[in-house]
Amino acid sequence: MKKLKHIARASGAIIEEDVPGGAFMNWLYNRPLGKMSLWFLIKRKAFSVLGGWYMNTKASGKKVAPFINKYNVDIEEYEIPKSGFKTFNQFFYRKIKPQYRSIGDGVVSPSDGRLLVFQHMSDITKFFVKGSEFDLKTFLNDSKLSERYKNGSMAIIRLAPVDYHRFHFPVSGMASAINKIKGDYYSVSPIALGKKLDIFCQNKREIMTVQTIDAGRVVIVDVGATLTGSIIQTYQPNLKVVKGTEKGYFAFGGSTVVLLFESNQIQFDKDLIDNTNNGLETSIKMGEQIAVFVNS
Repeated sequence: MKKLKHIARASGAIIEEDVPGGAFMNWLYNRPLGKMSLWFLIKRKAFSVLGGWYMNTKASGKKVAPFINKYNVDIEEYEIPKSGFKTFNQFFYRKIKPQYRSIGDGVVSPSDGRLLVFQHMSDITKFFVKGSEFDLKTFLNDSKLSERYKNGSMAIIRLAPVDYHRFHFPVSGMASAINKIKGDYYSVSPIALGKKLDIFCQNKREIMTVQTIDAGRVVIVDVGATLTGSIIQTYQPNLKVVKGTEKGYFAFGGSTVVLLFESNQIQFDKDLIDNTNNGLETSIKMGEQIAVFVNS
């Protein structure tokens, strides 16, 4: 199986990623029997619901300590219940201590994860394999909204299972209500995405917008995935939100947050563009600047 690599933004080092369940994902997306299992079982809601149920049981709590040790999770950064993490999900959507994430200028990353940025929507095909089409209209399930962003910019933040799984607002402004779109539960790991980018257009997702002063209307899409039992929104719609405040969290599973910007509203940071152009994601922390406002 090909090693997955990304750039550590802080150091510039290229990191080989240890993907939890990577061998299974490779079998699932690249072997005939795996593909059959994917179609008939894995992508179905019932499979993810069952997985989510188990991760809320006390039995799953026994997996927390081995997971922390294997993937070197710095648990000191997080709020730990007095009684400890009783279930794996309780650990999975743990809260972070505010002092460990500062909020930068401009547009900030909504979550910890691995980031790709595309200054122009037409740049997407340069990163993903040929024939992996991304249909913005299908993704947003809204022809008027897709028309507004067809020449805009996009950021994709992939949250691996080892990451902090709460997501925050990347900008300040007036927050809309959520539009929920039903879908499947394909994996959003690079193993899966390398095969089929339009997974984003097939998976369950929740869409909302933030009307800003500096960057027009920003679209935020939270995308579910295999074993992501739930997308929980914790913000209040139709009210003003402040950059960096919590928007919600994912229950167990790898997940993705996608940001869309109107044309000529923001400029992504050069290092992020360069890394993406070189075919690499950039590891990033919630609150780090990812773009500046063009018109401010």
